[in-house]
Amino acid sequence: MDRETAQLWLDRYVSAWLSYDPDDVAALFAEDVEYRYHPYDEPIVGRAEVVASWLGEGSAEDASTRDAPGTYGATYSPVAVDGDVVVATGTSHYRDVPDGPVVQQFENCFVMRFDATGRCREFTEYYLRRP
Repeated sequence: MDRETAQLWLDRYVSAWLSYDPDDVAALFAEDVEYRYHPYDEPIVGRAEVVASWLGEGSAEDASTRDAPGTYGATYSPVAVDGDVVVATGTSHYRDVPDGPVVQQFENCFVMRFDATGRCREFTEYYLRRP
């Protein structure tokens, strides 16, 4: 993994989140991925389970809810790349209505490990809501 490839993966991550296309989400992750929304969570294990969670259909306690189109966005970039491990930071933001004012913003940090094909096999998210 290098910075350019990591940035491309992060851009695809945001694109998949914006589209909620199951194939785009699935393409990001290894079949046996371990995904955590918080560092203290038990991982969601497996690509299909992660896709279901992203789509708001998962059974994990801290699974996502599906955001309304036009009410969210994000930018992330890698800050450290070491072999198959990438640490990325960025911001995500939310609006009450499409194209309305930003009402919530979060500072994010992702710690990820990739397989030889460039799919994420471990993903842990850390985030803080900006006051």
